[in-house]
Amino acid sequence: MEYDIKDIKLAEKGKNRIEWAERFMPVLRLIRKRFAKEKPLKGIKISACLHITTETANLIRTLRAGGALIRLCASNPLSTQDDCAAAIVKYWKIPVFAIKGEDKKTYYQHILSALHHEPDITIDDGADLVSTLHQKKKGNFPWGGTEETTTGVIRLRNMEREGVLRYPIIAVNDSLTKFMFDNRYGTGQSTIDGILRATNFLFAGATVVVCGYGMCGKGIASRAKGMGASVIVTEVDPIRALEAKMDGFAVMPLSEAAKIGDIFITATGNLNVISEPHIRLLKDGAILCNAGHFDVEIDKKRLARLSIRKREVRSFCVEYTLRNGKRIYLLAEGRLVNLSAAEGHPAMVMDMSFANQALACEYIAKNYEKLEKKVYKLPYEIDCEIARLKLQSMGVEFDTLTPEQKRYISLWQLGT
Repeated sequence: MEYDIKDIKLAEKGKNRIEWAERFMPVLRLIRKRFAKEKPLKGIKISACLHITTETANLIRTLRAGGALIRLCASNPLSTQDDCAAAIVKYWKIPVFAIKGEDKKTYYQHILSALHHEPDITIDDGADLVSTLHQKKKGNFPWGGTEETTTGVIRLRNMEREGVLRYPIIAVNDSLTKFMFDNRYGTGQSTIDGILRATNFLFAGATVVVCGYGMCGKGIASRAKGMGASVIVTEVDPIRALEAKMDGFAVMPLSEAAKIGDIFITATGNLNVISEPHIRLLKDGAILCNAGHFDVEIDKKRLARLSIRKREVRSFCVEYTLRNGKRIYLLAEGRLVNLSAAEGHPAMVMDMSFANQALACEYIAKNYEKLEKKVYKLPYEIDCEIARLKLQSMGVEFDTLTPEQKRYISLWQLGT
């Protein structure tokens, strides 16, 4: 079997961690049990470009149980958990192409390796796999694909708008049971976890600046506040800025926040959010990190040019000394701090995200002939079923409408 990982000897450790995560993924377990019986993906070739974590391993096991033929690569050079990659290869016989810390050339070579079997379905996180496929592919394209994250969905919608998207994509990120929970609770907790592991910083009494108040930014801001920090939100969207203000956070331009912040966390998906003018205003000792998918939100090149020296002071923490003597700390090379310096989202929330992925693949397999070359949402009924299963696993009961109530809300003359 073809694969490229760091060390197959790490497999036993990875297997134990994967099985631990499985304990907290009851929805995915239920789907795997059904998939093993029904084989809805039998013989279907899937190329997946995802963060190689314990939770991802359980998604891959579920797809394999459904009969899929899978090749897997990393969606970020620093997010691979090498022991998990080894376990997926050794115990589940799935080709994996991912090594933590791989260079850019290797990263894209691994994407090509994942695409080598000419997939019927793609699973992507950030749209690098889909983008590479569109640049390299000649002939027939896959039946369909899925996209895990906000940044990827933005890229794919741009492709659709420009008329260059060659096959249908389901925006898993837009499912309510994904972005309302994974993005907010998962990113919120795991980002703080990554910062703590890289710095051992005390949030209580600190000033934390969160750039962007989408679902990820909301989760980060909420958890930083819960740890005792004073939180400032910066935004370009007036609706989100207003929401942040009414949620109790200070809102101001980044040019003002730069002067007073202790930690800066970007979560916008955009370019050069923290750029040279902001870097020049930072306090001595300011910490910069990113929770967006790509390492473009902090202008690393400009930071390096403004510096006279740099050194690694802790794992995933590099100190830049500016010409004016100020020291600025950059975490995880400006990449996803939650997956680079920590383990990413807890399994309990990824249970829903990856349930979406598994059921989206099944939906494509059954409906691809009806789908156009567009970006779709997963049907609401599937979203609701995932929520129902999650509530069931948590021992939570909820109300349902009576026949009379269903009839009432179906009428246009509601007063009758």
